[in-house]
Amino acid sequence: MEHYSELKGKSLLFLLFLWFFWFINFSTRTIFSPILPLIEDEFIISHARASSIFIFQSIGYSLSMLFSGFFSGRIGYKKSIAFSLVISAFTFSLIPFIKVFSVLYIFSFILGLSAGVYLPSAIPLITEFFAEKNWGKSIAIHDSGASVSIFSAPFIAIFLLQFFQWRWIFEVFAIVFIISAVAFYLICDEVKIRHTSHKTLIGVLIKMRSLWIISILFTFATGVNLGIYFIVPLYLTKELSLGIGYANTILGISRLGGIGVAVLCGFLVDRFSLRKTIFIMLLLTGIFTICTGISSIKFIGFFLFLQAVCITGFFPMGLLSIARIFNREMRGMATGLVMTIGIIFGGGLIPYLIGLSGDLLSFRFGIATIGILVILISPIILFLKEIE
Repeated sequence: MEHYSELKGKSLLFLLFLWFFWFINFSTRTIFSPILPLIEDEFIISHARASSIFIFQSIGYSLSMLFSGFFSGRIGYKKSIAFSLVISAFTFSLIPFIKVFSVLYIFSFILGLSAGVYLPSAIPLITEFFAEKNWGKSIAIHDSGASVSIFSAPFIAIFLLQFFQWRWIFEVFAIVFIISAVAFYLICDEVKIRHTSHKTLIGVLIKMRSLWIISILFTFATGVNLGIYFIVPLYLTKELSLGIGYANTILGISRLGGIGVAVLCGFLVDRFSLRKTIFIMLLLTGIFTICTGISSIKFIGFFLFLQAVCITGFFPMGLLSIARIFNREMRGMATGLVMTIGIIFGGGLIPYLIGLSGDLLSFRFGIATIGILVILISPIILFLKEIE
């Protein structure tokens, strides 16, 4: 693939092309959140059982990211991403016919498997395609696709629910994914990277302190971002008795500020200390998360907005940290390992525990607790000197 030194013209167009695929890929996870109260009501299940969907999805997503990091470079990043889009389309097309809630666990797991292929393939693709001086900008712009997905999923759900029951939203997604798979395969060039022995690489990686520091940070950042995002509609509708349309409007608007922050971070990382910036963002995120858990209904949307602005900036900087720490052969595998750990515990276990808190105590207690934990772990980024 041609290597571009400037982020403009054809290279920028290709980056926006990848951005769209990250947007729809991330939507496989975000679309469940705004319709979760409807799923809970239809199947007559507890908050904890409803939120356990995200555990199965996160396990599938994480396992896929892990093995994708091992093999995508040899198979080809183009083939890997196209295959993941096709499997997602097929799975979405079957969800409307589910009659037993437990079956949704299986489909959530499969969706996680298919979606998890993307990022360990996309990050090496970006670092191959763009010059290193533009990695911060290109990764940040690309990563904003997740922020836009988080922002838009509630509004997509509100719009589609005017025409369909919640089940048929997934058929719309199936159509989008199959068209996207064909377009990606026809337009994108293939890139392969020959790795040394997987055993050698994994042995080196797991001995690196930086891998575990980044993994811990991604775990709590994912938990305070997606974990809370997944649960907020349940919190607002079931504990605070708001309507689902109003609850999703609050959720969507609260994520609007994160879009600009994700892009802005890519242009700031070369001017400020990456470690100190990440530390400050995590610290503020923890504070605003606690405020979200203890504030009155009147101010919840405000604190959700501030919390989302702070935590959204972590992810492009976290991915840039991975790109800086690990060499070309390790980069895809390291991304897979870090995200595997982060998604299983942050994107799966944490929302389940918050849902369980909603059953046993209150959602407020669970949300405030995760905020305290984020504050406590934020200083460990200062030990990661390799990223400067």
